[in-house]
Amino acid sequence: MTKETEQTSRSTGDLIARLDAADRLPGTEELRELSYDLLGATAGTSVVDVGCGAGRAVAELAGRGERAIGVDPSASMIAVARGRWPEADFRIAGAYELPLADGYRADKVFHELADPDRALAEARRVLAPGGRITLVGQDWDTIVVDSGDPDLTRTIVHARADLTAGPRAARRYRNLLLDARFGDVTVEVRTSVFTGPVILPLLTGLAERACSAGAVTREQADGWIAEQRARAGTDRLFLALPVFVAAATAPR
Repeated sequence: MTKETEQTSRSTGDLIARLDAADRLPGTEELRELSYDLLGATAGTSVVDVGCGAGRAVAELAGRGERAIGVDPSASMIAVARGRWPEADFRIAGAYELPLADGYRADKVFHELADPDRALAEARRVLAPGGRITLVGQDWDTIVVDSGDPDLTRTIVHARADLTAGPRAARRYRNLLLDARFGDVTVEVRTSVFTGPVILPLLTGLAERACSAGAVTREQADGWIAEQRARAGTDRLFLALPVFVAAATAPR
């Protein structure tokens, strides 16, 4: 194994570990189910899950009787998905080149896209007339954390947000869908509240990424992480994470 291959494998493994951890958070399963219900799909309906990652949603959609297709631009991620769900349909593809489908689902994807308008134009192209689309994701500027240093917390949250291609994509879901000429556009927000140590990896990641970007010093990051760990140990941690769920219908 070359050094580059080893680094890619480690990076994929780290991402899968984070995705698996996110899937275990309270409320995550209910959000996935909501996104499936909003598709309005019936048995035999084809649904493309964009940015499918390790493939859990594809397997769950297939379990509901739908013809689910998972696409992801990462060949290593698709390999993992195929290994976990060998009966499912996974393909290497990005958000701008998709197979035809009756339904379109993207969960935690649009904040990674440099051109969400292009992605929705592709969604319109591949969706059958009257097909449904659901978008799920968090607004990276809207993470609420209780801390003794609110100014530092604000700096950390915003610095982490600025490391993504589209940190505020979720708040734009409605207008993006309207601009792409989708109809019946709805948006709702489901906010999860965390008060225990299960969310410490996310908090630590926020501070570490802000530190690596130079937004805060090593001392500031370590102090902030230590405060959050202490809060978790004394039942005083508080994090609220709003997740936006949008749905719409393709033009007939």
